[in-house]
Amino acid sequence: MRKTRARPLAGRGVVVTRPAHQARQLASLIEAAGGRPFLFPVLEIRDVERSAALLDVIDRLDEFELAVFVSPNAVERGMALVAARREWPRKLKVAAIGGGSLRALERYGMTDVTAPEGRSDSEALLDLPALSLVFRKRIVVFRGVGGRELLGETLTDRGAVVEYAECYQRVLPDSDVASLLRAWTEKKLDAVTVTSSEGLRNLFDMVGAPGRESLLETPLFVTHPRIAETAQAMGVRRVVVTGPGNEGLVAGLSAYFDAHCRRE
Repeated sequence: MRKTRARPLAGRGVVVTRPAHQARQLASLIEAAGGRPFLFPVLEIRDVERSAALLDVIDRLDEFELAVFVSPNAVERGMALVAARREWPRKLKVAAIGGGSLRALERYGMTDVTAPEGRSDSEALLDLPALSLVFRKRIVVFRGVGGRELLGETLTDRGAVVEYAECYQRVLPDSDVASLLRAWTEKKLDAVTVTSSEGLRNLFDMVGAPGRESLLETPLFVTHPRIAETAQAMGVRRVVVTGPGNEGLVAGLSAYFDAHCRRE
């Protein structure tokens, strides 16, 4: 049966690997396009222990000139920690990586936020003028434990004094691997979506040898060229780089399967 352009994912099974608490919007968009989302979280976001070092940074927020949030999780967990101890300093400027973080900050009433357009990565943020002239500025970066070092290292090289507020941690979730493998065996999965290289590596580890070949053969949709490079190095046959965010993923999925349908 030919799919209509209004429902380009009709009948397509799409694996959603976002953390469980963030998967619903993407799943809803897939359903609206006619697809069948299969929720399989490859990361779980947990609170960190409120260490003396973390609380000290929050208590000293007045000392900083810029706060950078690297993800929506950094916004949600970081702002919750701040709200539990103090008010946000009125003079502390804010920057964010990507539209998801920007929208999360808006929910906390922050509208004057520096953020790149069209891209969601450290490189894009670092290209902005506000992050170029930072000599001797004190900057706090809200991120997860063990996050990517490019942002902090580049700002330090530019003369900034950088401290981290590591306000959450990423762990491997207890997802139902048997159900995923069964869906592959029953030919119910047509695509996999992944939004981080760490998540992709977790997915490979979680499916193990029984699911490795199915994963390599299933079209993989990613939101950044860096994730695509990781996937290709792992041997994934078909990798599609989409636009950023959930909307970008669904647009990429829709375009791919609409074109595939036209060839059938």
